[in-house]
Amino acid sequence: MNLEGTPVSNGFHMPAEWEPHSQTWLGWPERGDNWRDNAVHAQIVFAKVAAAISKFEPVTVCASAAQWDNARRQLPHNVRVIEMSMNDSWFRDTGPTFVVNKSKSGPGSTKDKVAGIDWNFNSWGGAEDGCYTDWSLDLLVAKKILSVERLPRFPQSIILEGGSIHVDGEGTCLTTEECLLNKNRNPHLTKVQIEDELKAYLGVKKIIWLPRGLFGDDDTNGHVDNMCCFVKPGVVLLSWTDDKLDPHYERGAEALSVLSNSTDANGRQFHIIKLHIPGPLYMTQEEADGVIQDGDAKPRLAGTRLAATYVNFYIANGAIIAPQFGDKKWDDEAVRVLSRAFPDNEVVRIEGAREIVLGGGNIHCITQQQPACP
Repeated sequence: MNLEGTPVSNGFHMPAEWEPHSQTWLGWPERGDNWRDNAVHAQIVFAKVAAAISKFEPVTVCASAAQWDNARRQLPHNVRVIEMSMNDSWFRDTGPTFVVNKSKSGPGSTKDKVAGIDWNFNSWGGAEDGCYTDWSLDLLVAKKILSVERLPRFPQSIILEGGSIHVDGEGTCLTTEECLLNKNRNPHLTKVQIEDELKAYLGVKKIIWLPRGLFGDDDTNGHVDNMCCFVKPGVVLLSWTDDKLDPHYERGAEALSVLSNSTDANGRQFHIIKLHIPGPLYMTQEEADGVIQDGDAKPRLAGTRLAATYVNFYIANGAIIAPQFGDKKWDDEAVRVLSRAFPDNEVVRIEGAREIVLGGGNIHCITQQQPACP
């Protein structure tokens, strides 16, 4: 069911990720031109992520007809597996952005308290700049998820991925100019017009524009969920390096300056927690050789700097699902920082998260939270 008007005009807004979830959605990786060795390694890590989250809240994994049985075998029994076709498994970007209606005067049925925004999608840049040439199945993912859950849908024509935005649930949105103002998304819209759409659909009052995202995040053109995220209103985690020779240093310093000189929608100064990135990681020749380079997807080349960051974690009900890259110094440091930032949450390490990063994203990129009914 499509709803007329915008989410805000219907009393909806996007809640913060730490607000209660009814479940988490994930896709199941399989395409051999993005995931090495026909996604065998990535599937193991996706299953780890799903299993970890399922200890804290319900999980649904969507797999193609060809992969349903394989996914069912690899996933715990308490994880629901449903059949769904898709071009790739980045549900943060292709799934719906869920919104809630907390109005006491709103419709009485529970299904009218949760709805989803179905953004337009062009594979992170369209035919020339995107990650693969056919995204027709991904365009239907959000609609299918909302149909499965019998939830209302807000269609949107602008191209936007869920990983490009982060909200505090109290009126503030983080994003990057590198992504949302990129000419390969919505060249017909001005910055002000994009802000107006975010305000009307997310229920935010103020957008904080960071100049750029994480160095090496070329696939998404600098999604904010690799760069910076909210811990709670007024508190953010920022991908950081102390190494001034690292090309990410300049980007981190830019973002730090913007955040230090900004306030949120409620006038708070930001408390900024630096979360150090792992030591530079690069795709190996063996990893590149395992990818089918047939021209349908963006080439995965040996020597490419991987977009690895600990900011790309997922907040489940009572847990932080955190990537680990095998860099003991920074893996352990990330767990310490996250444990201090979220003292009431259990930090769960996902070893081998490199396999997700090889495909262009991380734990936050493959998950999509469905909020509980207010």
